[in-house]
Amino acid sequence: MKKVFILILLMLGYFVPGSKAQKVAVKSNLLYDLTTTMNLGLEIGLAPKWTLDVPVNYNPWKPDNGRRLRHWGIQPEVRYWFCERFNRTFVGLHAHYADFNVGNLPGLFSDNMQKNRYQGHLYGGGLSIGHSWILKKRWSIEASVGLGYARIEYEKYPCAECGSKLKDTGRNYFGPTKASISFIYLIK
Repeated sequence: MKKVFILILLMLGYFVPGSKAQKVAVKSNLLYDLTTTMNLGLEIGLAPKWTLDVPVNYNPWKPDNGRRLRHWGIQPEVRYWFCERFNRTFVGLHAHYADFNVGNLPGLFSDNMQKNRYQGHLYGGGLSIGHSWILKKRWSIEASVGLGYARIEYEKYPCAECGSKLKDTGRNYFGPTKASISFIYLIK
């Protein structure tokens, strides 16, 4: 128990020499908002140039047209800032986990996504780069992209609403694993 308490204090930046007042940022990814996905991120300053970003997203909606884009996910990331935390350019190491139930999506996706439903989960990690622009004393906007790996395990069904399972399968994915344009409020 004592080790856990010490670890929490280190994560909060109490033992970092020369660290200034603790900073916390609350954020919303505008790209998730475009898909009606509820999301909230919390970024905590760990040291003068290090932060821990923990965004969570959730989409419970099922429109009447039979489409599904239900999911929830989390993508924690440790970031190193080249200038100072919460300001300018950073690189990050992120992990991700999500559960999903998607199907009957329009032509922007493949025919398989339009005719079938996929239910499962994914996990993995990657590297990212981003930049934050300060708008006002406590407000900023941030953009980031990431590349990495995801293991996707899913069940395939013949239609969005019904049907017995066609197959269980898994797939390895390498490519983009993160994209964000976030609106941020900084709490000191």
